[in-house]
Amino acid sequence: MARAAGSDVDHARRGSIDAVLASRHAGTRKLRLNYELVGPADAPVVFVAGGISAHRHVAANALDAGNGWAEGLVAAGRALDPSCTRILAFDYVGACGGIDAPIDTADQADAVALLLDALGIDRLEAFVGYSYGALVGLQLATRHPQRLRKLVAVSGAHRPHPYASAWRALQRKAVALGQLQCADEQGLSLARQFAMLSYRTPEEFGERFDAAPTLSNGHVRVAAEDYLDAAGAKFVARIPATAWLRLSESIDLHAVDPAQVAVPTLVIAVEGDRLVPLSDAVSLVEGLGLNGRLRVLRSQYGHDAFLKETDRIDAMLAAELRPRPASEPIPNFSTDSIGVSV
Repeated sequence: MARAAGSDVDHARRGSIDAVLASRHAGTRKLRLNYELVGPADAPVVFVAGGISAHRHVAANALDAGNGWAEGLVAAGRALDPSCTRILAFDYVGACGGIDAPIDTADQADAVALLLDALGIDRLEAFVGYSYGALVGLQLATRHPQRLRKLVAVSGAHRPHPYASAWRALQRKAVALGQLQCADEQGLSLARQFAMLSYRTPEEFGERFDAAPTLSNGHVRVAAEDYLDAAGAKFVARIPATAWLRLSESIDLHAVDPAQVAVPTLVIAVEGDRLVPLSDAVSLVEGLGLNGRLRVLRSQYGHDAFLKETDRIDAMLAAELRPRPASEPIPNFSTDSIGVSV
């Protein structure tokens, strides 16, 4: 059950829907889902979803000239060009911090389906998910396969890797410790700084921060600390601690049977991703069977490559999303079709 409201300016629409969601762990909830929809009314719709800190504003538009979280990937001339594609995004369930209960990636997928109902969108041309968004896309393709033609899952798999779950557990402990000390912001900032180490790679840090430490007030300060402090401060300014905790847990609750994913799926993995190892991406594609293909990206940016390697990611999206001539054969979605982009 949902009600939609919003406003249109030059093909840019921002609004909200009131919906009732039967969640897996938090009972039936009344929700307000905020969305942004940009592009011509008669264009195919592509849903774009990012990491747990992503939101409905993916790129600058007529309603909001500020940069979005996917500014380099949604733009004129890109595979996701809002002049010929309708780009839809929303704020994740729980992103406001108003739900202090376990949230499942299946809940997010069901919320996407409710949003599509409210907006009168029968079927997406594609769902493009990065990181947490890839998990949501896999759930959507499992639970509501009739709502999308294809899925692109970037840096996300069917299950959390135990090493990555351990990283997130330590980050949540940092937040809990901050809360015990009445220092919520400091705890969340420290958690984000830990997270940055898991998102990036030793190779990048070796290039950027290969400098001698300094002495400050009698203590040693290493070259990367200014960068980490800034990342923590920026994060604290825009994410409620409760939202981050529950969405972090949501990643570790995630579980999808690849054999139940019922739409053609391109999996894009990053060699050296410490959170979603290439081996997990291979396992996912093997489980997808004829519905799956794998592309591998080599990047020093690790899990964050989708935010940094925009040209290379865009090239992969273009190959997957561009219209195909009727005479062109449908690609073979087999586990033997492994492309490596260098």
